[in-house]
Amino acid sequence: MTPNALSAVEAAEQIRSGMLSSVDLVRACLERIEQADGQIHAWAHLDAEHALAQAAEMDRIRKAGHALGPLHGVPVALKDIVDTRDFPTERGTPIYKGRQPEFDATLVERLVEAGAVILGKTVTTEFAFMHPAETRNPHNPDYSPGGSSSGSAAAVAAFHVPLAVGTQTNGSVIRPASFCGTFGFKPTRGVVSRNGVLQTSKTLDQVGVFGRSLEDVALMADAIGSYDQRDPLSFARPRPQMLAGAREQATIPPDLVWLDMGYHDRLTADAREGLEEVVAALGGRVERLPVSDKLEALVNVQRVIHEYEFLRHLEREITGHWDDLSDSLKPIVERARKLTDDQYAEALEVMASASAFFDGFFKDFDAVIAPSAAGEAPRFGNGTGDPVFCSVWTLCGLPTLNLPLLVGENGLPVGVQLIGAVEEDDRLLRTANWMLNTLQSDVG
Repeated sequence: MTPNALSAVEAAEQIRSGMLSSVDLVRACLERIEQADGQIHAWAHLDAEHALAQAAEMDRIRKAGHALGPLHGVPVALKDIVDTRDFPTERGTPIYKGRQPEFDATLVERLVEAGAVILGKTVTTEFAFMHPAETRNPHNPDYSPGGSSSGSAAAVAAFHVPLAVGTQTNGSVIRPASFCGTFGFKPTRGVVSRNGVLQTSKTLDQVGVFGRSLEDVALMADAIGSYDQRDPLSFARPRPQMLAGAREQATIPPDLVWLDMGYHDRLTADAREGLEEVVAALGGRVERLPVSDKLEALVNVQRVIHEYEFLRHLEREITGHWDDLSDSLKPIVERARKLTDDQYAEALEVMASASAFFDGFFKDFDAVIAPSAAGEAPRFGNGTGDPVFCSVWTLCGLPTLNLPLLVGENGLPVGVQLIGAVEEDDRLLRTANWMLNTLQSDVG
């Protein structure tokens, strides 16, 4: 196995023990990028010399016998809306071409403290919204990787890097993880600081991670989670222990629930069949429940908040650079301009009510099992996929996880989503561990 194919947990352990140097790992990643990125286009900014210098410093620290962080010497990619003082942060738009931040985002500071090597910045869609970027799906370049964390998901799936950071305001971590066949994890809203990350919605923006194993995304989430008073949604309490949760064995089988959402009619036939097979394989642990119209209506509540806040956060850029906006974004802006303050206030009230509902709901269930996306990735040029399967969970700030379990009729990945209770991310990861082991035993 070449070093770039190691999981993050494996790589960190080998570097810590001296079996592998950070320089050799980073060099293997850079060689893989040089081989494959001409077709995939996952990277917006990459500085090989700088990455190797970071890796050499990590090796020096280890040899000197100094303290090592949980990601010591492990290369990480960042979505190009996360501020980095060593790389431009251009946010997927020509409006910010050449933008060089003065300071790192808080999560970047956390990664540096953990010993990670910041390999570079990955491609994002325009303003981390919906207009497709140039990134292709690593499994078949004729297809989309999803969005808006396009490059982050593709870079992990293509073995360019073991870990990457993305963000989700609707479905921008879970959907690309599904399309690219990686694990994708969005912790509870407030676990990871958004300071230094492009604000498109102060209410809905959340940080997530990509990896090639359950332990990897848990390790990464532990590393970047922290209280930050500069982020109004960051909470001043201890965070769930993600890696411990992912490694914990459930003492009793968890209780799962499938909610029959009306928008499930958007599932492709092969995705529906695959999901049914997963539910059947879990035996009697999955209860099926109908849902009220109020729950399904939360999809529109998410849209109102997202579009209202997007317009107001980026009003200067939108009005001052209208001709630089894509034709995909302009109709959304026009629709957002028609939203009233009263509609927005009402949407926030409904969101608060829905969040309170789920606080009680998860007293009876360990996790919701749901689609991550409608099916396989769409053809490149036909958008980045329908985010509706993530809207409700993102709105309520719930921890969500994509498990790369299925394959569609075109041979492309199809994910299964697990959703857990607020601030019980460790419980969600423990449930996912049980589920993966159960399904593996069933196949075996």
